[in-house]
Amino acid sequence: MSRVQTLTVGADDADQRLDRWFRRMFPHVPQGRVEKMCRKGEIRVNGGRVKAATRLEAGQEVRVPPLPDTAAPMPDRKTLSDADTKLIQSCVIYRDDHVIALNKPPGLPTQGGSKQTRHVDGMAEALTFGFDEKPRLVHRLDKDTSGVLLLARTRLAAKALTASMRHKETRKIYWALVAGVPTPYLGEIRFGLVKAAGRGAGGEGEKMIAVHPREIDSTPGAKRAHSLYATLYRVGARASWVAMEPITGRTHQLRAHMAEIGHPIIGDGKYGGSGQENLGDGWGAQLGGIISKKLHLHARMMRFQQPETGKIITVTAPLPDHMAGSWDTFGWTEDLAAEDPFEAL
Repeated sequence: MSRVQTLTVGADDADQRLDRWFRRMFPHVPQGRVEKMCRKGEIRVNGGRVKAATRLEAGQEVRVPPLPDTAAPMPDRKTLSDADTKLIQSCVIYRDDHVIALNKPPGLPTQGGSKQTRHVDGMAEALTFGFDEKPRLVHRLDKDTSGVLLLARTRLAAKALTASMRHKETRKIYWALVAGVPTPYLGEIRFGLVKAAGRGAGGEGEKMIAVHPREIDSTPGAKRAHSLYATLYRVGARASWVAMEPITGRTHQLRAHMAEIGHPIIGDGKYGGSGQENLGDGWGAQLGGIISKKLHLHARMMRFQQPETGKIITVTAPLPDHMAGSWDTFGWTEDLAAEDPFEAL
């Protein structure tokens, strides 16, 4: 066992999670051990107890308890199949020395979880393109949501992009097919969101419940959420092509917000009712006929500052096949919509 150590956080490590910093410094120590040492108060920052997710600041002193001298056996790195390698590399729509942008296909989780062994984070091993480390996720998309997903190729790029998103300096525009016709055509939604526990043993099936703005402060666990929407085109009174921008970044925010105002996203069984047919009155997650039952939510565009040059980069992702089929059915083409319908706001 090593002795107790005190390490000072460098400027390059500022704003990094404690557990990620610790794993980088001591890669042989598993994540579960780091979390346990935090719970027991063995890892401390400036003398105080901390959580694994605590973000570090430059100059802070981290107490490192005695650690095993020999590295624990590292788990065998899973070898990606040729099919998965080809799939994830085909998703790349932008790449430079600092950032990779994917057009994530629907149905592919961003990260592993309950019963999820095939996901973007695992497949990122195939996205090194000559770098020593695989790129890091800097945000997430729901499993069934498609579109632009950013990964950072270096730790400093990850830090810059994460900070940009936290400070709302990154623009994200989503497209969706929703039930009915939202009115006014251009609006905002400010319902708070609170998590309701899932029914599964591991919390599977968790759902966000909308909370009226006046009740957010008095509702335990509720967080403020803010979304913009613009109704672009419609199919009579049955459905509409809507652009959305999440100003905040809550779990399932756009899905829960659209359902709360009476216009759930088509194919959203969680928030629109999987068994509810849209009979022309504007409600219901399924339009029926040849329209796909998959979720019609797509991260269409992301605009961000390149971490090194500061240049503004705009990445646009084509629609997935099931949404492109619905657009074709309604006679819509992707070039009918402005790249950023909220730019003038």
